[in-house]
Amino acid sequence: MNTVLRNALIAAGLVASTQAAAQVVFYEHDGFQGRSFTAENSVQDFQRFGFNDRASSVVVMRERWEVCDDAGFRGRCVVLRPGRYDSLTALGLNDRVSSVRMISRNTKVSDDRFAPPPQPVYDNYRRKGEKTFEAQVTSVRAILGPPEKRCWVEHEQVAQGYNGANVGGVLVYQGGGRDGSRYANRDVQRCADVQGQKPDHWDVTYTFRGQEHHMQTAFAPGPTITVNGKGEPRA
Repeated sequence: MNTVLRNALIAAGLVASTQAAAQVVFYEHDGFQGRSFTAENSVQDFQRFGFNDRASSVVVMRERWEVCDDAGFRGRCVVLRPGRYDSLTALGLNDRVSSVRMISRNTKVSDDRFAPPPQPVYDNYRRKGEKTFEAQVTSVRAILGPPEKRCWVEHEQVAQGYNGANVGGVLVYQGGGRDGSRYANRDVQRCADVQGQKPDHWDVTYTFRGQEHHMQTAFAPGPTITVNGKGEPRA
């Protein structure tokens, strides 16, 4: 049976060599961008690691984690399930996380303590004793990121009228027209949405044991990828 891993994008910065050990990864910008901070155990104070009040998005790979807006697991706290939280703004925790700890599987957590369900994340760490194989990559398609806002400054000439009233902008030069009117040059900022130039992720197709599989990754794969006996990717 095909393994379709759409909507299971592995967050950028979570490289294969560390993915098996990583539990929760914080990013300083929305959408898993910017600097990252990985926690494998409880962290009482993000200040010690230079990441206090910096987190804007987070990926929880395994288990449940409680994040708090004060050091020592105090203040307002929210429990995160495994998944991708591309913005902490909706949780009221953008640039406010100061501590984090893992919640034991045996600990009962009331529903009102959980954050809303996140986007899924595929946990591709290798299970104990699991055999792995190499699958042939047949196609790779780069998906560009969302449009970016680009701005620039243009100079334009604006008539001031006979009374010389300034119509706005930064006055750089004044001149007179044949009809006696006056003109001024001003700097005007203009903006437009431009398609992103960097890939946001890659759509990858590969074959294993005669069947075609699909997945999305945050990095371009090589000619083969590591999979388990079911064709599921493994780091």
